[in-house]
Amino acid sequence: MKAKYILPFLVIILAGCNKSDVDHIDLAGQWQFRMDPQDKGVAEKWFGTSFSDSITLPGSMTTNGKGYDISVKTQWTGSIVDSSWYFDEKYAPYRQPGNVKVPFWLQPDKYYAGAAWYMKTVEIPKEWKNRHIELFLERCHWETRVWVDGTEAGLQNSLATPHVYDLTKLLTPGVHTIAVRVDNRVKDIDPGINSHSITDHTQSNWNGIAGKIMLTAKPEIFIEEMRIFPDVANGTATVRGVVKNVTGEDSHGKMTIFTKLNTPAADPQQKAVDEEIAIPQGASSFEFEINFGDELGLWDEFYPNLYSMTLRLETDAGTHEKKGIFGMREFRAEGTRFAINDRPVFLRGTLDCAIFPKTGYPPVDTASWKKIIKTCKSHGLNHIRFHSWCPPEAAFAAADELGFYFQVECSSWANQSSSIGDGKPIDQWIRDESERIVKAYGNHPSFVMMAYGNEPAGRNRSHYLTDFVSYWKSKDNRRVYTGGAGWPVLMENDYHNIPQPRIQGWGEGLRSIINSTPPNTEFDWSDKIGPYDVPVVSHEIGQWCVYPNFREIEKYDGVLKPRNFEIFRDMLNANGMGHLADSFQLASGKLQALCYKAEIEAALRTPRFAGFQLLSLQD
Repeated sequence: MKAKYILPFLVIILAGCNKSDVDHIDLAGQWQFRMDPQDKGVAEKWFGTSFSDSITLPGSMTTNGKGYDISVKTQWTGSIVDSSWYFDEKYAPYRQPGNVKVPFWLQPDKYYAGAAWYMKTVEIPKEWKNRHIELFLERCHWETRVWVDGTEAGLQNSLATPHVYDLTKLLTPGVHTIAVRVDNRVKDIDPGINSHSITDHTQSNWNGIAGKIMLTAKPEIFIEEMRIFPDVANGTATVRGVVKNVTGEDSHGKMTIFTKLNTPAADPQQKAVDEEIAIPQGASSFEFEINFGDELGLWDEFYPNLYSMTLRLETDAGTHEKKGIFGMREFRAEGTRFAINDRPVFLRGTLDCAIFPKTGYPPVDTASWKKIIKTCKSHGLNHIRFHSWCPPEAAFAAADELGFYFQVECSSWANQSSSIGDGKPIDQWIRDESERIVKAYGNHPSFVMMAYGNEPAGRNRSHYLTDFVSYWKSKDNRRVYTGGAGWPVLMENDYHNIPQPRIQGWGEGLRSIINSTPPNTEFDWSDKIGPYDVPVVSHEIGQWCVYPNFREIEKYDGVLKPRNFEIFRDMLNANGMGHLADSFQLASGKLQALCYKAEIEAALRTPRFAGFQLLSLQD
């Protein structure tokens, strides 16, 4: 089905569009809990028992003080360094003859990698009879399996998007028990042990469920998917979606679309279109084209105009609404530069490596992400690259509102422990993860760039990523695509995200610009980007270290503690130089600032250059 409308001729008052028949049961609060370190819960049918321990969700085992004490026997997720250590007696658990493995990152007080069980009793209201019922788990880490009254409902393993289970056949009116088994081990599907989606280096390899946890009830005919494709040149937007009919019979209904420009000066009324549609059994697609006329509000970093859209479907099964936010914008490659709405844009970016010491997992509220993005903007940045992970919905919502550009990645750094293109389970998982990410977040105007992930290994990686980029370029033109952050350079890439434009390359030693020449402003990256006819964004420039500020140790009042700082401090004291800590920090900090200044200025003075991504600015 396809129809075209010009909006100014049909107007419906805002108040007439707010009612929704979708009901919710909030499952936040206390759940029964049990660790399963020997992985015997499924065989012993724990989903049919009760547990004596309890835990608060949303949250993690770590935020609830669950797990094992840290020791040298802790099996961390992520590469760690072998070194000899001599330090204060209170670190005796780390001391062993010869080389021992000590992590150089923030550490939790408790740690657990394995299966854990979460169980809750719920009462389904009688009004939910003959409704489509789903369990919504916003951010899981990471594999979940769900049972209702002992019957398994399925398995999901997305690291980037909500886990949503269809429980219609299992949840009838009355009392039921829902059991969720969460497993945070790396098993057959290995994104790479250093992926910031899973590694203890960064957000931590937590076990739990964050964000919204709820049951939803919808009519048996409902809108499952809504994708909005803006066309700035023609002042239109194409709405494509899927209607699900689980009644077992063909049906029909009326689809109504409401839109509104969300600015104070905009028309307070919503504009609507109506269309009678046929709805066969199962899943069926729909498509509408909406014309905004002359009153078009464009979205970019300077004028982040947002539109809200509500799709209302009225059928004999009931009324269902699906809401979304989108922006009228076109982000594309134009020669070797990017353009948004035909205006040049230069990316001034940092990396977000999923470092959240308060909780050990990413925030799922918009206020936290607004604080992060406002901090970035106050330092002159307009872009974040999410290194080998994808943020939750709240991050996109904040970026949409504030005018900020995101490069999102499919939860993987397939290197060292993993590779892509070699026929491993990770190959299909990344394809599936990319589909889930675009389905969940693709309407957000801030989502302008996507890569598979970071620095892939694999003999067939180029062939695999060529197919990946080609597929997405043909399917969804709302953003630009590259195969991998770092490498490889592919002919199909919309842009290259490469490490060569920098003042100190890996392994260059005394041959680098910063070491072989006096400080000057007579160089740029023209020779580094010369061979390419698409935009080049420099990958992970900077990485300039600074000596730790030990005064920060006491500020870590969340679940992750700077045990690495404590080790460094005690080593300095043991060598009689503790009084020089502030001087080391000041001197190295001044050098760091000069190095970053040189990196950024070289990028800004390079003709035809598209932008930079700094690794990494962290507040």
